[in-house]
Amino acid sequence: MQPVAIGLLGLGTVGAEVARLVMDREGAFARRVGRWVVLRKVAVRDPHKGRSLDLPIDRLSTDPVEVAGAPEVDVVVELMGGIEPARTAVLAALRAGKDVVTANKALLAEHGAEIFDAARRSGRAVAFEGAVGGGIPIIQSLGVGLAGNRFRFLAAILNGTCNFILSNMTRSGLSYDEALRQAQSLGYAEADPALDVDGTDTAHKLAILVQLAFGASVTTALIPRQGIDTLQSADIQYAAELGYTVKLLAVARDHGEAGLELRVAPRLVRRGSPLAEVTGPDNAIRTVGEPVGATLISGQGAGAGPTASAVIGDLIDVIVGRAALTARSLDLWPGGAPEPRLCSPRDVRRRSYLRFSIADRPGVLGSIAQVLGRHGVSIASVIQHDPGEDDQPDAPVPLVMMTHLASEADLDAAMEAIDRLLVVSPPSVRLGVED
Repeated sequence: MQPVAIGLLGLGTVGAEVARLVMDREGAFARRVGRWVVLRKVAVRDPHKGRSLDLPIDRLSTDPVEVAGAPEVDVVVELMGGIEPARTAVLAALRAGKDVVTANKALLAEHGAEIFDAARRSGRAVAFEGAVGGGIPIIQSLGVGLAGNRFRFLAAILNGTCNFILSNMTRSGLSYDEALRQAQSLGYAEADPALDVDGTDTAHKLAILVQLAFGASVTTALIPRQGIDTLQSADIQYAAELGYTVKLLAVARDHGEAGLELRVAPRLVRRGSPLAEVTGPDNAIRTVGEPVGATLISGQGAGAGPTASAVIGDLIDVIVGRAALTARSLDLWPGGAPEPRLCSPRDVRRRSYLRFSIADRPGVLGSIAQVLGRHGVSIASVIQHDPGEDDQPDAPVPLVMMTHLASEADLDAAMEAIDRLLVVSPPSVRLGVED
């Protein structure tokens, strides 16, 4: 029987680990799938770069589209990341009648409809477990194991860089900049971490999970997002005093006729709850569905080993034919599907954490409370510490509040009015609470 020939696009951290596993475990693959699996061609930027892998130069190419369409390649594994040339190469592979395995969350979030339309036209499968959650089998869980459920709610920690930074800010009292430098020194953050810390990476992954859990096709432009790069350690500390920890959460909630709520933002999560206990670079996804109820799946969400594990699992599914059956049954990113009804964030009601910098004089708390009251925002609790004898007499002091449920629109209006008060030094801070 002919071996299965793999065309690998990208030989970075994850690509190199996938290549190593394929070359080192040929016998194990043969036992699992009934055929030998060989690494036939690899697309790289520089064929002459020194590598720990012993790859013959004639297997290397600088043209990913050429590798994707090569007649001697049976399955294409795309691990380049980014939109282009990954999009062009994946489409070329599908047009050439090849199945595709990818871990490219940006490509699927922005061009999932185009990619899966091409897959349906060619009768091929696209497997993408490695695109979300690293080694956590969340795609398989939502698409197969929990496929019979109607999901009402999803909340997830999907970026290991951000979770590592927030964990260290919480445990060690580090500033954001200090925690980021530590993450970079340990390899948990890139030299340019913008896509991680501004929420873009998390939004890409949420768009994919929303397709699986809610059948809604959304791009990241439709997902309101806020990163962690403006968080201050003071808010981490006050959250802890109130019994909460701060996490960058991806949230999707079905509000019925009002539509689907989507959001990526730092949120206060009650200490002791499952998501609050996810620390370091780990990821976790919590769902609530009918009839299953609440589920939580967590584990290593990034890195060469966990992501390569997911990619190899997809590769096995493709070779034995399971991926093709799953692709047909799920019908992901279907053509002609109506745009989902999205709930305006301003219409969502939630509890909030507020922090103001105020003048240390009588009546200021009452003035702020009056403004909140006029906008229908009720106060649940207040923290205002004694400024102490060493503080400057005229220096602003922090005032922290937790609200009861209130609409985003009312909170927006109240915060704008409060920041115009002469006794308040703007900008004030507002973080949502996810109980």
